[in-house]
Amino acid sequence: MDDALINDPHGGMPRLLEIMRRLRDPETGCPWDIEQDFGTIAPYTIEEAYEVADAIEREAWEELKGELGDLLFQSVFHAQMAEEKGFFSFQDVADTMSDKMVARHPHVFGDQSREKSAEQQMQDWETIKAAERAAKARGGVLDDVAIGLPALMRAEKLQKRAARVGFDWPHIGQVVDKIAEEARELAEAREELPQDKIAEEMGDLLFVMANLARHLKVDPETALRNANAKFVRRFHFIERELEARGKQPSESDLEEMDGLWDAAKAAGL
Repeated sequence: MDDALINDPHGGMPRLLEIMRRLRDPETGCPWDIEQDFGTIAPYTIEEAYEVADAIEREAWEELKGELGDLLFQSVFHAQMAEEKGFFSFQDVADTMSDKMVARHPHVFGDQSREKSAEQQMQDWETIKAAERAAKARGGVLDDVAIGLPALMRAEKLQKRAARVGFDWPHIGQVVDKIAEEARELAEAREELPQDKIAEEMGDLLFVMANLARHLKVDPETALRNANAKFVRRFHFIERELEARGKQPSESDLEEMDGLWDAAKAAGL
């Protein structure tokens, strides 16, 4: 037991790896940490990634340091469990990532020219990734788009991947027409079809909306996250104004709150 390393405030990665090893020690570790497996930890990994994104969006730089640490700890946790099973170690993770970055950036680490646009470099990146997929016997165009991604993000990535092999509408107007078609089908489903079919039509509409975002070069996850934040800001404004009138939202009505929403909008919120 290396307590000197555990208590070294400047121990860096070796300290963090030792802390993780100790937490998972079957005899002296933490019961909760010992009980975990890849499946139970994965949701925390996703959550921590979103908290990193949230700190960046709010420009909360001091918080970002902690959130990045939380995300790093998730990698350490998964690597420790993998090492216990004899799969790989954290060192293997770092080496694999380093090898991948060197191989995917021949214009930085190799003899290729750096005189390329960002778009050309993205095309080169996809060519390299396609070769990697072929080497893994995962030759399908969509095969390595992660299933665990948030649905809206995965929709955009699936469409982008298909578009790179020519499966895409050439004009944005066709996407808009498709949105109108799917919206009509959803309205009809609401009146005529069972709930599972309504959900299916809703999914179709959201999928095409993600396609429109891609054609507009808008990240749909970011756009929706920003819309969520705007909704929160404006609803907080409504709550504050109602409080000044001695009311709670439940004591108001839609007409009054809609007027306050317009006021929040006019105020630039």
